[in-house]
Amino acid sequence: MVYFFTNGMTIFVPPNLFPRLMEEFSLNAGEISRSMSITFLGSAFMAPLVGTLIDRLGVLIVIRVGLVVLGICFACYPFVTSLEQIYVLHGCFALGLVLCGLMPNVVLLSQWFVRYRGAVIGLLASASSLAGGVLPLAISPLVLDPEYGWRWGYGSLAAVFIVFALLPGMFWLKASPADVGQDPDGLEGSRITKDSEKDGVPFGIAIRTVTIWALALSSACLWYSFNAMNNQAPIFFEQEAGLTPANATLLYSIIFWCALAGKFTFGALSDIFAKQRIMLLTAILLFIGCCLVFDLGDNGLELVKDQGRLTLFAVVFGLGYGGVFTMIQLVCVEVFGQRDLGKILGIIIFLDSLGAALGTTLTSHFKTTSGSYLMPFVAVATVAFVAIIGVLLIRPVPVPESNGIIENAGKADD
Repeated sequence: MVYFFTNGMTIFVPPNLFPRLMEEFSLNAGEISRSMSITFLGSAFMAPLVGTLIDRLGVLIVIRVGLVVLGICFACYPFVTSLEQIYVLHGCFALGLVLCGLMPNVVLLSQWFVRYRGAVIGLLASASSLAGGVLPLAISPLVLDPEYGWRWGYGSLAAVFIVFALLPGMFWLKASPADVGQDPDGLEGSRITKDSEKDGVPFGIAIRTVTIWALALSSACLWYSFNAMNNQAPIFFEQEAGLTPANATLLYSIIFWCALAGKFTFGALSDIFAKQRIMLLTAILLFIGCCLVFDLGDNGLELVKDQGRLTLFAVVFGLGYGGVFTMIQLVCVEVFGQRDLGKILGIIIFLDSLGAALGTTLTSHFKTTSGSYLMPFVAVATVAFVAIIGVLLIRPVPVPESNGIIENAGKADD
């Protein structure tokens, strides 16, 4: 529930409101999209520091501070009166998101689960896609009602966040099985000390491997691709494909419903098959999805405007997006282990957040200058193809003083 609301309300709900914000504040696509770039850039530069704080202070402290920060931001968002205020709040979103978003939640669940880690991280990642599929539709009646509008829609989510995410996060979460006298899933009868959950590749060794940079490169390219599409799709559906606001919202939600299925399905498959191979499969699927927005017309390459074809794009792109989103985290845990996971994920998230920011900024800029999403989406597909090359360069990393967790995982992937 924590991840459902943190990702949903910072990353997925605002882009769905962009057409309404553009109308109210007389903005173009580049100006409003810059808000999401601020969020991703802020997350990028704070991720390494927060990763270090997780390793030093513990993951629960970090998550709880983030929940308080986001609670304040969400309560303030419906009262903005200018683009500058939107930018400030999206900067604060960055801090809250990196404190209680994907990175700390992956670290937390990785300490609890070993045998079914892929399925569990897939379930976690599915929460954000579920948010993308549910939250815009849930507030759509308020947002599209002239008597209420987007302010009431977002404000209602802020109230629900406090009840279903902030309070449970403060009182129910536990950092480790050792805190309640249990073993990690899949290691019954093993040591239940916190030290047993912290073996893996030291940060100093990890940072000198090709694997961490190949993983970071592919992750950055993938985040470029799916954030460019996610943030610009609502505008594209309405303004260039000619869909009604209701149909555009529905199509936007389909992406996340399919991403939900992809996250859990491919996460579970990674418990059976080699994780790098599953990541490669999902990266290829994402690339194919990016290509489905194009068609060959009388004048050459053009964008698809038929709702049926756009639905196919939403399904394939959503499956690939969901799968690769989960596999980035799982491959990182699988290859590098728990020892310095916070710092390593901090580097990965730093670079993939930069990719996300560039995807949002450049795509909206190219659209504003060219007047069409054709060339921006061609760039998105090209970057998605580069991600596939990055995934092919990922290799297992020898783990000094490894324990059973890492050894068994390495053998499975071999």
